[in-house]
Amino acid sequence: MSMKGILGRKIGMTQVFTKSGKLIPVTVVEVEPNIVTQIKTKENDGYEAIQLGFDTKREKLATKASIGHTNKANTTPKRFFKEIKGVDISNYTLGQEIKVDIFTEGEMVDVTGTTKGKGFQGVIKRHNQSRGPMGHGSHYHRKPGSMGTMRPMRVFKGKKLPGHMGIDTVTIQNLEIVGVDVENNVILIKGNVPGAKKSLVIIKTAVKNPGKINEMEELISYVEAPEEPAVENKEEAETATSEN
Repeated sequence: MSMKGILGRKIGMTQVFTKSGKLIPVTVVEVEPNIVTQIKTKENDGYEAIQLGFDTKREKLATKASIGHTNKANTTPKRFFKEIKGVDISNYTLGQEIKVDIFTEGEMVDVTGTTKGKGFQGVIKRHNQSRGPMGHGSHYHRKPGSMGTMRPMRVFKGKKLPGHMGIDTVTIQNLEIVGVDVENNVILIKGNVPGAKKSLVIIKTAVKNPGKINEMEELISYVEAPEEPAVENKEEAETATSEN
């Protein structure tokens, strides 16, 4: 099965309920229509892929190169460009719109995002290490601890030490799509996805479970039914019932 994907913006988390009473935590991803801004072929680029443009921005803020690139697809300048490899390029055309309906409810996907930045952190927060005793004259509380043997006279690569934490590209695999709202351009994904609110996320076909679609329970809809117009007089109401 060929790969497919779309770019979106993480809005936040909420919860939905099935008609059997089951609560499902979901992440809301807003997905405006993506534009195919480039199609890469083996003849020209050495591999097959499509480039998607997402999030329209003002022409004043775009570079001339970016404007010329999007003009080839007859679209406005975009803020984000990402490639989706492993696709069947024969199914796409330059300037084509890709909407949320490419995914269905119950489909398994992989979601990629950038984690929140935490700044410079110690080993307890960064690597979940334990602290030392806080009393009885101990001077070891939140330090990294021993650096190991003195023989190599250096610190081995990969040693868990304090440092910059966060802003890593992380992919969470095998997440389930709970709902697809075509009218509002929204996808509901079961569980949490990496990234802060309003950050860019990439939703792609699950690598380990391509084409797998689970059976989904029907969700409870909270859309209110339209109210019937009130009858002013009892005589009109009786007349209406007698006619029926």
